Amino acid sequence: MLPSYPVPVPYNEQVRAYAPGSAERASIQAKLKEMSSQVLDIPLLINGEEIHTEQRRDAVMPHRHGHVLAHCSLATPELAQQAVEGAEKARRLWAEMPFPARAAIFLRAADLLCGKYRDEVNAATMLGQSKTVYQAEIDSACELADFWRFNVYFAQQIQDMQPISPAGMWNRLEYRGLEGFVFCVSPFNFTSIGGNLPTSPALMGCSAIWKPATTAIYSNWVIMKVLREAGLPAGVIQFLPFPGGSCSDVIFSSPHLAGIHFTGSTGVFNDFWRIIGEGMDTYKSYPRIVGETGGKDFIFAHSSADVKQLATAVVRGAFEYQGQKCSAASRGYFPKSLWPALKEELFAQLSQVKMGDVADFTNFVGAVIDKGAYRTIKGYIDHAKTAPDAEVIWGGGCDDSQGYFIEPTLIQTTNPHFKSMEEEIFGPVFTFMVYEDEQYEETLRVADATSEYALTGAVFALDRQAVLVADRILKGAAGNFYINDKPTGAVVGQQPFGGARKSGTNDKAGSLFNLLRWASVRTVKETYAAPTHFTYPFLSPDI
Repeated sequence: MLPSYPVPVPYNEQVRAYAPGSAERASIQAKLKEMSSQVLDIPLLINGEEIHTEQRRDAVMPHRHGHVLAHCSLATPELAQQAVEGAEKARRLWAEMPFPARAAIFLRAADLLCGKYRDEVNAATMLGQSKTVYQAEIDSACELADFWRFNVYFAQQIQDMQPISPAGMWNRLEYRGLEGFVFCVSPFNFTSIGGNLPTSPALMGCSAIWKPATTAIYSNWVIMKVLREAGLPAGVIQFLPFPGGSCSDVIFSSPHLAGIHFTGSTGVFNDFWRIIGEGMDTYKSYPRIVGETGGKDFIFAHSSADVKQLATAVVRGAFEYQGQKCSAASRGYFPKSLWPALKEELFAQLSQVKMGDVADFTNFVGAVIDKGAYRTIKGYIDHAKTAPDAEVIWGGGCDDSQGYFIEPTLIQTTNPHFKSMEEEIFGPVFTFMVYEDEQYEETLRVADATSEYALTGAVFALDRQAVLVADRILKGAAGNFYINDKPTGAVVGQQPFGGARKSGTNDKAGSLFNLLRWASVRTVKETYAAPTHFTYPFLSPDI
């Protein structure tokens, strides 16, 4: 059995403030200028080889969609087959590598990310995904480094979970990777998720095929550069962007498919379950399916809530990163007695919100990711403008002439089942209703029953009994539940993240629960003095 070495105690990477006059502000501004002046040619990475293809997608700035940042190669089914075969070949050597050696790669990657690559990964996320400098910092630098450091620590904890050994024997558990590759499908909205989905199974000894969102290839390629410099062997993570499901048949038909690590839409995740179920006779093992999908996240206020705290939670929770977070606040429930003061405070704060190019650090919000998202979100706003049971009371403006800009929008409705109260929008739209104070518990039950999702939610109340009532009634409504705080901003090592119902499998990214899904456990029993005959004392005749 390989020796076990204590790993470094993890810590949360300190978030830089980028205040005016600071060195980090000047540094990232210089990097933004440099990267904006370049047009990259981003390849696939298959078995360690950079491959450029004729089929490409341009990476553009969502806030200036005429500005091309990179030409990104896309995979063909033939190249996907090479990736599948290479992943299985690489896995065999990778699985034999001792855990301390695998762990060292990701610890080094975390230091590289927060050091020489910090400006590059943040600038790429800002330019390619239209995140403000602060949103990019907490995501692409800090959270991803946290994933890598804490995952190593959690993996060590898993290996330390061992059975008892009575006298005369030694019982032990060996944790090895799954016998095959994990197909990792990541979204555009968090660079850190892109980096975590393939590396968490890789840490446990699996190989991975990583399909990044085609709208996030620009920043995700920086992650591959970091991992290669950190010493990740060729083929352990295959970087395989492709459009839609063009290469999915190749991947799902492989007998070596051992798992799915997914963040994205509920519909796509449902399709994955169905395809795997129909192909069970194909696979050498039962694929592990781990996913985080949609959300219709709520903020629920009691009459005892602090108005300024509540308003701030709405503005930040609903509109930071243009509402394009799985955890973003999307629906609200406010008591009638609190509404006049809350409305005044919301309007006061929103009047100070600026929207525009994220290179201008005074802007609080940028553009939504692409034309498709713009049209979908605008459709919900247009519907509310003409609906008899709803009113757009703030924002609602949309302009895609230069960038995909949608104003932070508040919709007030009298219908708890209004379209934008129930359906995931993934944009800067917050729909709410005002309820009678005495109907607190009744409205809590409405909130619980409204959505098929159960990702995040928040309750605001200074009355402790009101908090307890909300906690009880909303027990199943949110995998991450916040008391007097916005429902966004989970930190690795502090709030393991994931939801239930149709929000996913709730395997809690950034925790040992997630890592366990990528481990195959072998029990070893070693006996020092084995029996030499089959008989037991009870077999002897009575005296």
